Parts: sequence; C-alpha cells; structure tokens
Amino acid sequence: MKKRLKEIEEEAGALREMQAKVEKEMGSAQEDPTASATQAEKEEADARSIYVGNVDYACTPEEVQQHFQSCGTVNRVTILTDKFGQPKGFAYVEFVELESVQNSLLLNESELHGRQLKVAAKRTNVPGLKQFRARRPSPYGFRSRRPYMPGPPMFSPYGYGRIPRARRPMWYRPY
Repeated sequence: MKKRLKEIEEEAGALREMQAKVEKEMGSAQEDPTASATQAEKEEADARSIYVGNVDYACTPEEVQQHFQSCGTVNRVTILTDKFGQPKGFAYVEFVELESVQNSLLLNESELHGRQLKVAAKRTNVPGLKQFRARRPSPYGFRSRRPYMPGPPMFSPYGYGRIPRARRPMWYRPY
C-alpha cells in the first residue's frame, strides 16, 4: 500500500512540473513582441482599407475589385456573409498603398449594379466598446417604460385580491 502511495505522489509531482513548464511557456508567449506586432499590423491594414456599404447581393468580389481598381492596387476584397452563406450587403476593400484610401473616398455615392455605394474609411474595431451602453432619455419627452407603481396595500379593505374597477390602474394611455 505504501509503495502504491509513493508512486501516486511521484506521478503528481511530475504532473505539477509539467504544468508549471506549460504555464511558463504560455506566459512567455503572451508577453511575446510578435503579439503586439500583429495588433499593429491589423491597425495598419485597417488604415489601408475602406468600408463599402449598400453592395448588391449578386455582386462578386471581382466586380468590386474592378470598380475600385482606378483608385489603386487592390490587395483584398471581403464581402461578408451570414451563417447561411448569403451576402450581408457590405464589403471591405484593402489596398496596397495608403494613398488609395483617399482616392477611393471620391467614389462615394457611385453606382455598382444599379445601387449607390456608401464608401468610408474602415475604422479599427475597439473591443468592448458596445458592451456598456448608457441609457439615454427618450427624445419624445415621455418614458417608454411604465413608472414604478407600488402593489396593493397589505390588507385590502375589499377582500383578498379584489380591487374595485374605479381604483384599478389604467393600462391604456392614449397620449
């Protein structure tokens, strides 16, 4: 029995050493300068990219590339799709040169497949920006939610659960 217990303790010690080694490697990988370099590369690629809205659903990436070929050399065209593979109606175009973005902004409201394109510089996505949204007051001057109305008194003089019709809250408010 003592021999078996000693084997289990040795195995547990070896597992702890292996886990410490893996955590050390993972920690050094996170502090690796290549991780920040990839973030810098993403921001640089976003600076060379544009957003194209109101793209026709039948439009192919080659047609979008031909439309923006006059602005500069197109590196990549991405038309986003939903989970069923249908296009969402907008695209991203990445150029090789940074100056091509300014040239492509001149093609705002140009037509492709009979639809007016909306062209804007691509913004870099900031994680967690939309997560905490503050509540704003209604622009129409009234509340969209009903105000807090306290429940019936502890002991109703009309009996348990019974409230006369005249004292019931008015749920329908026309204005």
